[in-house]
Amino acid sequence: MKALVKQTAGRGLTLTDVPVPTIRDDEVLIRVRRAGVCGTDVHIYEWDAWAAGRCKPPFVVGHEFAGDVVAVGSFVETVKVGDRVTAEGHIVDERSLFSRTGNAHADPSTRIIGVDRDGCFAEFIAMPATNVWHLDDAISYDIGGIHDPMGNAFHTALTADIPGAVVLITGCGPIGAFAVGICKAAGAARIIATDVNPRRLELARTMGAHDAVHPDQARDAVMAASDGHGADVVLEMSGVPSAVHQAFALARPAGRVNMLGIPSKTIDIDFATEIIFKGLTIYGVVGRRMYDTWHQMSRFIRSGAFDPTPVITHRLPLEAVDEAMRLIRSGEAGKIIFTID
Repeated sequence: MKALVKQTAGRGLTLTDVPVPTIRDDEVLIRVRRAGVCGTDVHIYEWDAWAAGRCKPPFVVGHEFAGDVVAVGSFVETVKVGDRVTAEGHIVDERSLFSRTGNAHADPSTRIIGVDRDGCFAEFIAMPATNVWHLDDAISYDIGGIHDPMGNAFHTALTADIPGAVVLITGCGPIGAFAVGICKAAGAARIIATDVNPRRLELARTMGAHDAVHPDQARDAVMAASDGHGADVVLEMSGVPSAVHQAFALARPAGRVNMLGIPSKTIDIDFATEIIFKGLTIYGVVGRRMYDTWHQMSRFIRSGAFDPTPVITHRLPLEAVDEAMRLIRSGEAGKIIFTID
């Protein structure tokens, strides 16, 4: 089959032919139709310090996808050939302490497709049947293929008390843009979104932001919306040090800051002034809650209250991987998906 492979340590990915995966008795084989491109894939493409310390080539890259089941293992009873599916890309031990206490998403022994084992930038992928998520007939492969990053946005937003809240979202990349739409659907009173990229700010407006502004204008927008108190909820989606500090500064006393953005370096935080004396609640977001986030996501999409389609700005073939990476690095794109029909 055709696949994008990280063949050796170093920059780039190679489109090449590799064997179709074989499946175990508890796995299914899925014909991939769509695959989303993520910031993690950019790290692996560029082979930065994180990728070099985590990944072990050769392996097939990619962890966001949707497709059709074409084969099932002998133990599988919940999935059948022909099912339209996506899947949770975090593979965990269902017997671990974390899984059995409802915290599988934070299990440190998690193995991620496209990072720790072969992923989905390929014509076929093997997945444990327990990780498979069935798609409603009305959900397109395009939307099915981005359930993973949408799930991150749902996790970030809906672990906070959004109805009636003044919400500040710092960073309007694809996940931040999804979060804008989720907060709108969840009944936020006012959504202020910040970014330095005009294209991303326009995307935030399209998804329902009441104010989409440069970070320099964020304080005025937040204070005007909150009677001078600050945002009830801040969703920090960028990982930019100045945005992290702004998230703490513009959250109201006793407010909440949910943090998904990953800083590229250590940040100095004045815990006394920025967090403790303000009585802030800080929540670190990793992946999706398995599987309550998935149920929330499916129900929001099914209701029609949340439509992620505008966030998808480019559809490209696997052969255009270099262009996909250029578009992401330049900030010209929202969500990019590979079409693998």
